[in-house]
Amino acid sequence: MKTLPLNHAFTLIEPGPVVWVTTNDGRRDNVMTISWSMVLDFSPKFAIATGPWNHSYQALRDTKACVLAIPTLDLLDRVVGIGICSGSDTDKFAKFRLTALRGQHVAAPLIQECLANIECRVIDIVERHNIVVLEGLAAYLDDERAERRTLHAVGDGSFVADGVKLDRREMMAAKLPEGI
Repeated sequence: MKTLPLNHAFTLIEPGPVVWVTTNDGRRDNVMTISWSMVLDFSPKFAIATGPWNHSYQALRDTKACVLAIPTLDLLDRVVGIGICSGSDTDKFAKFRLTALRGQHVAAPLIQECLANIECRVIDIVERHNIVVLEGLAAYLDDERAERRTLHAVGDGSFVADGVKLDRREMMAAKLPEGI
């Protein structure tokens, strides 16, 4: 094996899929791309890594609400485009032709073009580690969507799309939550 620079080690451990995080600061909707997301357990708790360098962070702090929207492979160029511009000077919904849908629990919009959306409230911000902990309030899935492959950022400007799904539900039945 060859030595890898330690500051590149994060590229070896892929977190959850790339998500869009939508917010509404009371004046307008915004969306940001987040490549570091994770599920905390079988409850509807999630975490994202972000901080004051992102325009949406202040809305997350102030409103304590957001939507995790899950884009798919066909949206890759929009995922990157949204991630490299700022909502401080760009209406990303208009620029990237995204359709905002109103949810039932938070002012932040769902995104119609996404495979799934999860309305969330912020339940903790761990500033020392730039982690925002979220609790899901409602989840929506577009089960008629043809493209279902989610994206995973490697961290070096490249992405991996979900591939073949391998079913081991029967083998794992005793460890899965009821109804899955």
